[in-house]
Amino acid sequence: MDETEIVAHAFERGTTTFMGLELYVAPGALVPRAETELLGNTAVEALQRMGAPSRAIDMCCGAGNLACAVAQHVADARVWAADLTTPCVQIAQRNVERLGLADRVFVHQGDLFAAFDGLGLEGTIDAVVCNPPYISDKRLEGERAVLLDLEPREAFAAGPYGLGIHVRVVKDALAFLRPGGVLLFEVGLGQDRQVTILFDRAREYEGIAVAQNAAGEGRVVLGYRKSA
Repeated sequence: MDETEIVAHAFERGTTTFMGLELYVAPGALVPRAETELLGNTAVEALQRMGAPSRAIDMCCGAGNLACAVAQHVADARVWAADLTTPCVQIAQRNVERLGLADRVFVHQGDLFAAFDGLGLEGTIDAVVCNPPYISDKRLEGERAVLLDLEPREAFAAGPYGLGIHVRVVKDALAFLRPGGVLLFEVGLGQDRQVTILFDRAREYEGIAVAQNAAGEGRVVLGYRKSA
């Protein structure tokens, strides 16, 4: 099946599977993709190396798949998830409740980190995991327009270069990451070098690395907040 057929089938069932978890899906939120398991597994491995208890943020959480997966696979992890749109927040909350994670996963609505205003999370987070929109406006109007047949534009559109959210999160995550905390992104094909440059230019990250999928494609970029 192609991507559109996979999405349509998930909507027919009302569920999909991500990192071994069965999750609700619904129009208005991106259907979790198998390719995003690379981001989830990379984040889980990083947090497990740090040791429990862990505190994480799932930024641009969509259906809440990454937040739930991190909480499920990292013992005692507490995760704060956020998205801009009401449909995403609603389906993410349903998935948190479905999996019995409401005591460790907390879903908020807002524009990126503004969703956490007043919670006192600054400087306390071990990992920020982000699967942001990363398709350029031009591609969404061209060969990738089919994506908009079933899923919302907000899940894909990321400005003229596909990096609008990455730029903001690289900067704004610094207020929330503790020294040694890690920021991890999913990136589109061919974007790994550009996002690596964003980390470099910030001058506040070290250990910058790219994780590749089975085909040898760089699909996750990560960096650790400098300790000093």
